[in-house]
Amino acid sequence: MGGGYPGPRRGTPRRTTVSGVPVRPPAALRGLLYRRAVAGRDPVELAREVVDAGCLVALEGGDAALVERFGDAGLAAATELTVRIDALAALAVEVGLSVALTGPAAAVDRVDLPDARVVVPAGEPGAEDRCRALAGRRVRLVAARGRAAELAFVRCLNVLMAGEGHAGIAVSDPRLIAIAGERAAWNGRASDSWELVMPYGELVPERRRLVAAGSVVRVSVGGRP
Repeated sequence: MGGGYPGPRRGTPRRTTVSGVPVRPPAALRGLLYRRAVAGRDPVELAREVVDAGCLVALEGGDAALVERFGDAGLAAATELTVRIDALAALAVEVGLSVALTGPAAAVDRVDLPDARVVVPAGEPGAEDRCRALAGRRVRLVAARGRAAELAFVRCLNVLMAGEGHAGIAVSDPRLIAIAGERAAWNGRASDSWELVMPYGELVPERRRLVAAGSVVRVSVGGRP
């Protein structure tokens, strides 16, 4: 008998138990891996690990006590807090963290908070026009799923990389990471004029390669254990 995998015996149903197992879509799988990687871990501990690996930190939410803990731990200068427009943003700036403002475009884009970054989801209607209006500021472009969203992401990326502002590119797809690097090189971007924002626990070898090559990488860390 040959060494290949044996075929089904006569009378075996064509549908096996394996065919009935649901396959998680990539986004759901990435979310599961992230939750497992950070489950029960203190955000300050995670952030210190990220900084020790040569990266910056994107703190995704939290409260006043956590912001102050980041300041006390000496992590403020390396950390950008993603937050809606409220008193926590002002406290973060006071403690020494930078902030990335998220929320309705009409409200976020007119906030007068020095050096605040604006979060722009590429999949939202009008994202390209919004990037064009904000191209001289600090912007974090967030990739979305789907063919149309990816095309919108690349159009927004082109606008931001050709602008004068600081571009943060939040992405976890190796193809889009490569495109971001190509657009940065095409526009003569210095390595400190833009950054990649990647989820904690994903594409770790790729992240290490990017850091070793001189790219600035910010790693997202949740604001709750």
